Amino acid sequence: MADIWWKADPHDLHRLIDRVSSVYVERSHLDRDENAVVIINKRETVRVPAAMIAVMLLGPGTRVTHGAIRLLADSGTAVCWVGEHGVRMYAAGLGPSRGAGLLHRQAWLVTRPKERLGVARAMYSLRFPGEDVSKATMQQLRGREGARIRKLYQEHARRTGVSWDRRMYKAGDAFAAGDDLNRLLSAANAALYGICHAVIVGLGASPGLGFVHTGSAISFVLDTADLYKAEYTIPLAFDLTAKGLTEERDARIGLRDRITETKLLGRIVNDVKALLTPDGTDFDTPETSELWDEHLGTVPAGINWSAQGLEHASQASGETITSADMGEQHITIVGPEFDEPAPPEQPS
Repeated sequence: MADIWWKADPHDLHRLIDRVSSVYVERSHLDRDENAVVIINKRETVRVPAAMIAVMLLGPGTRVTHGAIRLLADSGTAVCWVGEHGVRMYAAGLGPSRGAGLLHRQAWLVTRPKERLGVARAMYSLRFPGEDVSKATMQQLRGREGARIRKLYQEHARRTGVSWDRRMYKAGDAFAAGDDLNRLLSAANAALYGICHAVIVGLGASPGLGFVHTGSAISFVLDTADLYKAEYTIPLAFDLTAKGLTEERDARIGLRDRITETKLLGRIVNDVKALLTPDGTDFDTPETSELWDEHLGTVPAGINWSAQGLEHASQASGETITSADMGEQHITIVGPEFDEPAPPEQPS
């Protein structure tokens, strides 16, 4: 392996499957030391090889140097600025690789009705474990999902003693419509959208190419978040309302804690990968920086394609360098509390 990973050719960047899925950092300083990102706080100093990180999630109280960002960018690591424990997505940088393989795969699936229906059915099958949805139409699936959610609301209302009428929501303002329960649902869902958005961008997929939802810049985020609402945001909103905790911050903190306890981040990573590239799929990340050709598909870039330059084409391809399989790892590095309270995050 090259001694200086960050100067490696894009063809030599580590494949996503060989990387630590995510590193979440809070109340720490990020700098660069040769090939590693150095994460420093009052409690500890942690060195992480940049080429082994798929997604770097920067939480509140994080400072980062230009050198660290350049290293992560050159290594093809996604950088996402998020809320506490990744529950709110603010901004995102470069994706996890220089290739667009996963994005191409997603676009291929979403633009073919049969394949798109297959992914949508797979999403609904995650919500109906043990049930066969292989022949259900989208209309049938929407009906079954509506009945399932209605039943969940009724069950949690009985469990907590919280009155439930109907779902009310005003887009763009979680606290503008409905009673306390509705507002908590909206606030918790917004936080869930944030972490799903961070994972999708970090993996190199498109937030906008949805399979169930369509027409929005975050259609795939909405698709993904819907897989977890029944388990996370709905029971949380009922529990908080029953306790009289009705502020948006209560919803965000409550969801943050449940996400951390159950390691939801890793689950989302695995689910998105499984939906777009299920077992048995003949899929590999293509070489990066290629040129499209109507007959050959793609040809290498960075080559003089004049008659004199063609002889060099055979030298342009290179094998992807991979590490030993590291498995699905998710690292969290949180510094100690500040001496002075940090200012509260403003609602997005």
